[in-house]
Amino acid sequence: MMARIRPFPHLLLRAAIFGAFWTLVGLAFASQFYLSSTLLGRSVSWGQAISYSLGDWYVYAVLSVPVLLLARRFPPEGVNTWRTAGIHLGAALVFSLVYVVLRSLVGQVHGLLIDEPVTFSEVFRPLLVRTFPFNLLIYGVIISVSHAIDYYRKYHERTVHTLELEKHLADARLQALLRQLKPHFLFNTLNGIASLMHSDVHAADRMLVRLADLLRLTMSHPGQPLTRLQDEITFIEKYLEIERIRFRDRLSVSIDVDPAALEAQVPSLILQPLVENAIRHGVEPHARPGRIELTARCEPGTVVLTVRDNGAGEPAGGFTREGIGLGNTRARLRELYGERHRFELANHPEGGLVVRLTLPAA
Repeated sequence: MMARIRPFPHLLLRAAIFGAFWTLVGLAFASQFYLSSTLLGRSVSWGQAISYSLGDWYVYAVLSVPVLLLARRFPPEGVNTWRTAGIHLGAALVFSLVYVVLRSLVGQVHGLLIDEPVTFSEVFRPLLVRTFPFNLLIYGVIISVSHAIDYYRKYHERTVHTLELEKHLADARLQALLRQLKPHFLFNTLNGIASLMHSDVHAADRMLVRLADLLRLTMSHPGQPLTRLQDEITFIEKYLEIERIRFRDRLSVSIDVDPAALEAQVPSLILQPLVENAIRHGVEPHARPGRIELTARCEPGTVVLTVRDNGAGEPAGGFTREGIGLGNTRARLRELYGERHRFELANHPEGGLVVRLTLPAA
């Protein structure tokens, strides 16, 4: 039986979406490069920042095509796990080296276009030292996102045939929300690392090591909608280690958990978007030291989780819109508990925002 050939307009649309995605990533990193350079007193023009960043990410775009094909040929859930891991490890090393070679060639062409010619070795050597570990991480992110998208597609196809089973449909929605959160958090963390690459390579390297630990923890996660609070605390502590490197002495954290609550069942990855939101809105916009307080308490029949920051708090009239993290959290709580939970945002009397979750005890 002959394979079904996709119509040309469909392929053209997919190519346009693919190109637009990498362009948006490149523009996002260009803004980070422009702002960080300006803050460090090494001002560059927007044109220079965009051309340099797009040069980086278009090379990644080209190399992502064979990586995506390899990910489909050797998926992480394959039968021979060690063989698959060895293949991807070797491919990651080749990917990183080929990126440095191609980016060096692009750098040479760019130098000729602006009448500032450079030799291949002048571009290759610093790129090899500065970007080789980061390239390995990009390979891992491409594999993870490909796996998440492929998993979602296959899972959705199965649920179409079992639409009448309400429980299966609810599980599918929860899995989709959980997998939506992981790429979102990964790209945000990568964005923070990229902002340090041009100002503090040592700090960026330490963030990469911490992120690798976090990725291992994420990949080993069984994908269940509920997990122990103890595991959530472990995950959020590793996430906060990354943010402490990023903000240095601007960020202090207090975690106070009732020992009786450690074995309580809570939604998987429920704390990370709340803490990320507190950092983004309560710490990042301000020059003063920021503080995050996380508490967990057992009350009769419930588990109460709170995340407080010392930022500006909720504006009058409330927030105009919620980001992916908070919206994702609300949707997952509705799917899991219906009306048997409370999700509250309020200003603290001493300043800052408090997010309070009241969940039924299992």
